[in-house]
Amino acid sequence: MNIKKIAQLSVICILAAGANFLLNTLSVYLVRIPLFLDTVFNAAVCFYAGLFPGIITALFTYTAMSIRNGSFDPFIICAIAEVLLVWRLRPQKTRFVKIEKNQETEIISFVGIFARLMLLYIIACITISVLGGLIDFFYYTVLANSKQYFSAEDTFKIGLLRSGIPVLAMNILSRIPVNLVDRFIVIFGGYSVYRGLNRFYGSFGDEFP
Repeated sequence: MNIKKIAQLSVICILAAGANFLLNTLSVYLVRIPLFLDTVFNAAVCFYAGLFPGIITALFTYTAMSIRNGSFDPFIICAIAEVLLVWRLRPQKTRFVKIEKNQETEIISFVGIFARLMLLYIIACITISVLGGLIDFFYYTVLANSKQYFSAEDTFKIGLLRSGIPVLAMNILSRIPVNLVDRFIVIFGGYSVYRGLNRFYGSFGDEFP
């Protein structure tokens, strides 16, 4: 890879991290909707350029969020796990074959991509809900660290606390309604951003693992 490509990708990672930060700040602190919206552009960069750029974007994002919140954010583990899922389950690149007066090949390819993204969405939703709940339980309950900021799942915890369910189960279940929406935006929104990057900048191919 030449220097120009490396510089271009570095700028993309920094801008993507900034976009994650702004989107999360807008949703959590300004609009106050119960969503995380902090990994959309991690997924987009991973779809576009590969695993390592996706992880680097996640690290940049959570560094900025930790500075904003004034404390370490343990949920960086969730962001990295999600990038790994995106890399492992992403739709494979498909070369469309144009057939005169017959779009069957393109339609089949679209259905295959959509099915793959739906599978990724479902697995990410379950995985991030469970992993996030475990991190929350051990970091804030077992280790008794104080939480310095509002998080999307906190909206649903009050009702679950009243039901008397165990804290670990509450931490996991409170994330499911959030992630049903959030992961959909991350996976399908991230893939849409990737397609835009691919058209604007061109493909990075398989140069990054």
